Amino acid sequence: MRTPGIFIFGLVLAPCGLLLDLISTVAPSWRTINNIPGETSDLVLQQGLWDICRTYTSSRDIQCNQPNTQYFNTQIIQIARGLMLASLILNAIAIGVASVGVRCWTNSAPRWIVAGIGGLLIFISGVLAIIPVAWYTHIMSSITSSSTDIRAGYCLVLGFIGGILEVLGGLVMSIGLCLSCGERNRKESPWTNVVRSTRNPSSPQRMTVPTISRNSSASSVPYYSKDTDMDLPRAKRQQDRFVNTPYRARPYDSDL
Repeated sequence: MRTPGIFIFGLVLAPCGLLLDLISTVAPSWRTINNIPGETSDLVLQQGLWDICRTYTSSRDIQCNQPNTQYFNTQIIQIARGLMLASLILNAIAIGVASVGVRCWTNSAPRWIVAGIGGLLIFISGVLAIIPVAWYTHIMSSITSSSTDIRAGYCLVLGFIGGILEVLGGLVMSIGLCLSCGERNRKESPWTNVVRSTRNPSSPQRMTVPTISRNSSASSVPYYSKDTDMDLPRAKRQQDRFVNTPYRARPYDSDL
């Protein structure tokens, strides 16, 4: 059976969202800090959920694993770590569940309920990814920093896109739950009884037709009267054709 389009749409968007959220979680660029007091002007500090890197615009030198206990102990960082990890794990499980329900190459029809549950889990994972990204973006400037030149990093953009892809894919796949309910209602419709009655029709009843005979005592051959509609016109006999025709006979010599 051909895979439904809603499942193809969801199974394409869910892995894409998973990959973008993974990059957003691991990469150290949730925000960038420029013009740090007491540092060179070409220094750019990139801060993420798990790591902090020092980069220079004048060179390609990158120094990661920079300690900053005050930054990592803030509430938003701790919550964002837990939500992003939960989103990644839940999305991976949801893709596996949805794949089991969409295996149309082994089943005659997809498992709508299983695939719909997988889509619902994908939707939840997308919501879990959008919450910390939106929250971090909202309070980005108020997080501890010695500089006022704070900009959003590319990880926030990837996190937003990945979460939206997961929400859209999961929302479309969760329609399978509604379709499964509709399919059950169609199976229980009264049309099924009509089909069954036409497939197994009852045997026709035989009716005894009384026969009318000329002689009440004798034969069992049915007699059809002239008044019935089933009588067919009978061919006239040859003798009846000349009854009404005028005929003048000539005398012969033998008759004289």
